[in-house]
Amino acid sequence: MRRKALSVSVQLKKFKVGSRVVIDHQARYSGMPHPRYRGRSGVILATRGKSYEVEIRDGRAKKMLIIPAVHLKLQAVEKKVSA
Repeated sequence: MRRKALSVSVQLKKFKVGSRVVIDHQARYSGMPHPRYRGRSGVILATRGKSYEVEIRDGRAKKMLIIPAVHLKLQAVEKKVSA
């Protein structure tokens, strides 16, 4: 089975500091975070080279992970419906 090629737009993703992101698990690229963090959401604190410093909460502890942009995606914003 052939894997889908990674598009250029995915490789060149840019995020702003303070953006909420979700850790997306893509196993075939380097810099992959540990699978236990898959699907976790966090906040971008800073950039470090081509990667981002992402702060997540693991229970009560706050953890800072260094993750390349390929493994991140913006978190969808839920719209509040007033009744």
